[in-house]
Amino acid sequence: MKIIPAVDIKGGKCVRLVQGKADQETVYSDDPVAMACHWDEQNARLIHVVDLDGAFDGVPVNADLIRDIIYNSSVDIQVGGGIRNLKTIETYVHAGAYRVILGTIAQKDPEFVREACKEFPEKIMVGIDARDGKVAIQGWVEVSDQKAETLAKLLEPMGVAGFIFTDISRDGMMQGPNIDSIRNFASSVNTPVIASGGVSQLEDLSNLLTLKGEGVEGVIVGKALYDKSIDFKSAQKLVDDNAG
Repeated sequence: MKIIPAVDIKGGKCVRLVQGKADQETVYSDDPVAMACHWDEQNARLIHVVDLDGAFDGVPVNADLIRDIIYNSSVDIQVGGGIRNLKTIETYVHAGAYRVILGTIAQKDPEFVREACKEFPEKIMVGIDARDGKVAIQGWVEVSDQKAETLAKLLEPMGVAGFIFTDISRDGMMQGPNIDSIRNFASSVNTPVIASGGVSQLEDLSNLLTLKGEGVEGVIVGKALYDKSIDFKSAQKLVDDNAG
Protein backbone atom coordinates (compact mmCIF):
# COMPACT_ATOMS: atom_id res chain seq x y z
CA MET A 1 0.00 0.00 0.00
CA LYS A 2 1.23 3.48 -0.83
CA ILE A 3 1.12 6.49 1.46
CA ILE A 4 0.22 9.32 -0.92
CA PRO A 5 0.80 12.91 0.25
CA ALA A 6 -1.77 15.42 -0.96
CA VAL A 7 -0.87 18.80 -2.44
CA ASP A 8 -4.09 20.76 -2.81
CA ILE A 9 -3.73 24.10 -4.61
CA LYS A 10 -6.04 27.05 -4.08
CA GLY A 11 -5.16 30.61 -4.92
CA GLY A 12 -1.68 29.47 -5.89
CA LYS A 13 -1.03 28.13 -2.39
CA CYS A 14 -0.88 24.70 -0.79
CA VAL A 15 -3.96 24.39 1.44
CA ARG A 16 -6.20 21.90 3.19
CA LEU A 17 -9.95 22.28 3.41
CA VAL A 18 -12.38 20.88 5.98
CA GLN A 19 -14.96 18.62 4.31
CA GLY A 20 -14.18 20.34 1.01
CA LYS A 21 -15.55 23.71 2.14
CA ALA A 22 -13.82 26.55 0.32
CA ASP A 23 -14.30 28.93 3.24
CA GLN A 24 -12.62 26.58 5.71
CA GLU A 25 -9.04 26.44 4.52
CA THR A 26 -5.66 26.31 6.18
CA VAL A 27 -2.67 27.52 4.17
CA TYR A 28 0.37 25.31 4.68
CA SER A 29 2.69 26.77 2.06
CA ASP A 30 2.88 29.63 -0.41
CA ASP A 31 4.89 27.35 -2.71
CA PRO A 32 3.09 24.14 -3.81
CA VAL A 33 6.04 23.18 -6.00
CA ALA A 34 8.42 23.26 -3.04
CA MET A 35 5.91 21.26 -0.99
CA ALA A 36 5.68 18.56 -3.65
CA CYS A 37 9.49 18.47 -3.81
CA HIS A 38 9.52 17.97 -0.03
CA TRP A 39 7.39 14.84 -0.32
CA ASP A 40 9.58 13.71 -3.20
CA GLU A 41 12.63 14.06 -0.93
CA GLN A 42 10.78 12.08 1.75
CA ASN A 43 10.66 9.22 -0.79
CA ALA A 44 6.95 9.31 -1.51
CA ARG A 45 6.15 6.94 -4.38
CA LEU A 46 3.17 8.92 -5.61
CA ILE A 47 1.90 12.46 -4.96
CA HIS A 48 -1.73 13.52 -5.26
CA VAL A 49 -2.10 17.04 -6.71
CA VAL A 50 -5.47 18.77 -6.94
CA ASP A 51 -6.40 22.10 -8.51
CA LEU A 52 -9.10 23.08 -6.00
CA ASP A 53 -9.90 26.27 -7.87
CA GLY A 54 -10.38 24.15 -10.96
CA ALA A 55 -12.69 21.78 -9.10
CA PHE A 56 -14.91 24.67 -8.01
CA ASP A 57 -14.76 26.59 -11.32
CA GLY A 58 -14.93 23.64 -13.70
CA VAL A 59 -11.80 24.67 -15.63
CA PRO A 60 -8.09 24.37 -14.78
CA VAL A 61 -6.82 27.39 -12.85
CA ASN A 62 -3.44 26.25 -11.51
CA ALA A 63 -2.27 24.22 -14.51
CA ASP A 64 1.06 26.05 -14.78
CA LEU A 65 1.89 25.28 -11.15
CA ILE A 66 0.92 21.66 -11.63
CA ARG A 67 3.15 21.36 -14.70
CA ASP A 68 6.00 22.82 -12.63
CA ILE A 69 5.36 20.18 -9.97
CA ILE A 70 5.50 17.41 -12.57
CA TYR A 71 8.67 18.80 -14.13
CA ASN A 72 10.42 19.18 -10.78
CA SER A 73 9.43 15.81 -9.29
CA SER A 74 11.15 12.48 -9.72
CA VAL A 75 8.09 10.51 -8.55
CA ASP A 76 4.71 9.85 -10.12
CA ILE A 77 2.16 12.66 -9.94
CA GLN A 78 -1.58 12.08 -10.21
CA VAL A 79 -3.60 15.18 -11.07
CA GLY A 80 -7.21 16.18 -10.51
CA GLY A 81 -9.46 19.23 -10.32
CA GLY A 82 -11.45 20.89 -13.10
CA ILE A 83 -10.63 18.29 -15.76
CA ARG A 84 -13.68 18.26 -18.02
CA ASN A 85 -12.36 17.79 -21.58
CA LEU A 86 -9.86 15.75 -23.60
CA LYS A 87 -7.62 18.75 -24.27
CA THR A 88 -6.96 19.24 -20.58
CA ILE A 89 -6.21 15.54 -20.15
CA GLU A 90 -3.83 15.70 -23.11
CA THR A 91 -2.05 18.71 -21.61
CA TYR A 92 -1.40 16.94 -18.32
CA VAL A 93 -0.48 13.60 -19.89
CA HIS A 94 1.98 15.25 -22.27
CA ALA A 95 3.45 17.15 -19.31
CA GLY A 96 4.19 13.78 -17.73
CA ALA A 97 1.32 13.16 -15.32
CA TYR A 98 1.18 9.55 -14.18
CA ARG A 99 -2.60 9.56 -13.94
CA VAL A 100 -5.36 12.09 -14.55
CA ILE A 101 -8.38 12.06 -12.25
CA LEU A 102 -11.89 12.71 -13.49
CA GLY A 103 -14.50 13.72 -10.93
CA THR A 104 -17.62 15.73 -11.69
CA ILE A 105 -17.56 14.95 -15.41
CA ALA A 106 -17.55 11.21 -14.67
CA GLN A 107 -20.88 11.50 -12.87
CA LYS A 108 -22.47 13.94 -15.30
CA ASP A 109 -21.21 12.36 -18.54
CA PRO A 110 -20.11 8.73 -18.12
CA GLU A 111 -19.58 8.36 -21.88
CA PHE A 112 -16.82 10.95 -21.64
CA VAL A 113 -14.98 8.53 -19.33
CA ARG A 114 -15.21 5.84 -22.00
CA GLU A 115 -13.82 8.25 -24.60
CA ALA A 116 -11.00 9.39 -22.30
CA CYS A 117 -10.00 5.83 -21.41
CA LYS A 118 -9.89 4.91 -25.10
CA GLU A 119 -7.79 7.98 -25.96
CA PHE A 120 -5.47 7.66 -22.95
CA PRO A 121 -5.25 3.98 -21.91
CA GLU A 122 -4.21 3.32 -18.28
CA LYS A 123 -4.05 7.07 -17.60
CA ILE A 124 -7.58 7.73 -16.35
CA MET A 125 -8.67 7.41 -12.75
CA VAL A 126 -12.07 8.39 -11.43
CA GLY A 127 -12.45 10.19 -8.14
CA ILE A 128 -15.72 9.33 -6.44
CA ASP A 129 -16.49 11.49 -3.45
CA ALA A 130 -19.40 10.47 -1.26
CA ARG A 131 -21.46 11.99 1.50
CA ASP A 132 -23.77 9.47 3.24
CA GLY A 133 -23.06 7.07 0.39
CA LYS A 134 -24.21 9.48 -2.34
CA VAL A 135 -21.92 10.98 -5.00
CA ALA A 136 -20.87 14.60 -4.45
CA ILE A 137 -19.78 16.78 -7.38
CA GLN A 138 -18.71 20.35 -8.26
CA GLY A 139 -15.96 20.45 -5.65
CA TRP A 140 -18.36 18.70 -3.21
CA VAL A 141 -20.82 21.61 -3.39
CA GLU A 142 -23.60 19.41 -4.84
CA VAL A 143 -24.70 15.94 -3.71
CA SER A 144 -26.44 13.76 -6.30
CA ASP A 145 -28.94 10.95 -5.75
CA GLN A 146 -26.54 8.36 -7.18
CA LYS A 147 -24.84 5.84 -4.93
CA ALA A 148 -21.05 5.73 -5.10
CA GLU A 149 -20.99 1.98 -5.76
CA THR A 150 -23.54 2.32 -8.56
CA LEU A 151 -21.41 4.90 -10.37
CA ALA A 152 -18.27 2.81 -9.92
CA LYS A 153 -19.90 -0.28 -11.39
CA LEU A 154 -21.07 1.77 -14.37
CA LEU A 155 -17.63 3.22 -15.07
CA GLU A 156 -15.40 0.23 -14.34
CA PRO A 157 -16.03 -1.58 -17.68
CA MET A 158 -15.03 1.57 -19.55
CA GLY A 159 -11.35 0.97 -18.78
CA VAL A 160 -10.58 3.18 -15.79
CA ALA A 161 -7.20 2.47 -14.21
CA GLY A 162 -8.55 2.86 -10.68
CA PHE A 163 -10.80 4.77 -8.32
CA ILE A 164 -10.11 7.29 -5.59
CA PHE A 165 -12.82 7.04 -2.96
CA THR A 166 -13.30 9.88 -0.49
CA ASP A 167 -15.75 9.94 2.38
CA ILE A 168 -16.36 13.69 2.59
CA SER A 169 -17.73 13.55 6.12
CA ARG A 170 -14.28 12.48 7.33
CA ASP A 171 -12.09 14.63 5.08
CA GLY A 172 -9.98 17.10 7.04
CA MET A 173 -11.77 16.17 10.27
CA MET A 174 -8.96 14.02 11.74
CA GLN A 175 -11.57 11.53 12.98
CA GLY A 176 -10.26 8.43 11.27
CA PRO A 177 -11.38 6.94 7.96
CA ASN A 178 -14.79 5.32 7.55
CA ILE A 179 -13.53 1.75 7.22
CA ASP A 180 -16.96 0.24 6.53
CA SER A 181 -17.69 2.77 3.79
CA ILE A 182 -14.31 2.17 2.14
CA ARG A 183 -14.73 -1.60 2.39
CA ASN A 184 -18.19 -1.50 0.84
CA PHE A 185 -16.94 0.62 -2.04
CA ALA A 186 -13.76 -1.36 -2.71
CA SER A 187 -15.56 -4.69 -2.60
CA SER A 188 -18.05 -3.47 -5.21
CA VAL A 189 -15.35 -3.22 -7.92
CA ASN A 190 -12.40 -5.25 -9.17
CA THR A 191 -10.33 -2.17 -10.07
CA PRO A 192 -7.72 -0.86 -7.59
CA VAL A 193 -8.97 1.70 -5.07
CA ILE A 194 -7.15 4.54 -3.31
CA ALA A 195 -8.80 5.63 -0.07
CA SER A 196 -8.96 9.24 1.09
CA GLY A 197 -10.37 11.16 4.03
CA GLY A 198 -9.99 11.11 7.79
CA VAL A 199 -6.55 9.60 8.38
CA SER A 200 -5.15 11.19 11.55
CA GLN A 201 -2.83 8.65 13.20
CA LEU A 202 -0.83 5.51 12.50
CA GLU A 203 -3.62 3.37 13.92
CA ASP A 204 -5.84 4.56 11.06
CA LEU A 205 -3.30 3.24 8.58
CA SER A 206 -3.19 -0.08 10.42
CA ASN A 207 -6.97 -0.30 10.05
CA LEU A 208 -6.75 0.48 6.35
CA LEU A 209 -4.16 -2.25 5.89
CA THR A 210 -6.90 -4.76 6.68
CA LEU A 211 -8.53 -3.73 3.39
CA LYS A 212 -5.61 -4.80 1.17
CA GLY A 213 -7.53 -7.93 0.27
CA GLU A 214 -10.43 -5.77 -0.90
CA GLY A 215 -8.22 -4.02 -3.46
CA VAL A 216 -7.27 -0.87 -1.51
CA GLU A 217 -3.76 -0.16 -2.80
CA GLY A 218 -3.09 3.29 -1.40
CA VAL A 219 -4.24 6.04 0.93
CA ILE A 220 -4.09 9.79 0.40
CA VAL A 221 -3.01 11.69 3.50
CA GLY A 222 -3.18 15.47 3.81
CA LYS A 223 -3.87 17.34 7.03
CA ALA A 224 -2.28 14.69 9.28
CA LEU A 225 1.04 15.03 7.45
CA TYR A 226 0.97 18.82 7.43
CA ASP A 227 0.02 19.03 11.10
CA LYS A 228 2.67 16.39 11.84
CA SER A 229 0.31 14.08 13.67
CA ILE A 230 1.69 11.47 11.26
CA ASP A 231 5.33 11.26 10.25
CA PHE A 232 5.56 10.25 6.60
CA LYS A 233 8.55 7.94 6.95
CA SER A 234 7.02 6.19 9.96
CA ALA A 235 3.79 5.73 8.03
CA GLN A 236 5.54 4.29 5.01
CA LYS A 237 7.59 1.96 7.24
CA LEU A 238 4.39 0.69 8.86
CA VAL A 239 2.97 -0.07 5.44
CA ASP A 240 6.18 -1.66 4.15
CA ASP A 241 6.47 -3.86 7.26
CA ASN A 242 3.00 -5.21 6.49
CA ALA A 243 3.56 -5.68 2.79
CA GLY A 244 3.66 -9.45 2.97
